Amino acid sequence: MDDRKKELETLFESALGAEQFATIRFLIEDFVFLESQMAYYKTLPFIRVNPRDPSQQKRTEAARLYKECSQSYMNAARILCGLLAKSTGDEVDPVSEFLAGLNNG
Repeated sequence: MDDRKKELETLFESALGAEQFATIRFLIEDFVFLESQMAYYKTLPFIRVNPRDPSQQKRTEAARLYKECSQSYMNAARILCGLLAKSTGDEVDPVSEFLAGLNNG
C-alpha cells in the first residue's frame, strides 16, 4: 500500500506542482485506502444462500460495503484523472497511463 501511495504521490506532485498537490494529497490517501478495502471485501462472500432453499439468496454486508467503496473509488478516480488531464492539457495520454496503473495495482 505504501508503494502504491508513493507512486501516485510522485505522479501527481510532478504533474500538478507542490501547491496543488498539497490540496489533493488527502484524496490520494483515501484512494489508496479504498483500493485496499475493496481488495479485502473481494475475499468475503457477497451472497448468502439458504441451505434449505438455494433459490433464496441474500446480499451480505460485504457486498454492500464493496459497492459503496467502489462508488467512492470511481468518484476519486474521476477527480484525479481530471486533474491529470487539466495539468497537461492533453485529454488522453496521462489518463490512459493512470488508468493502466490502476489495473496493474
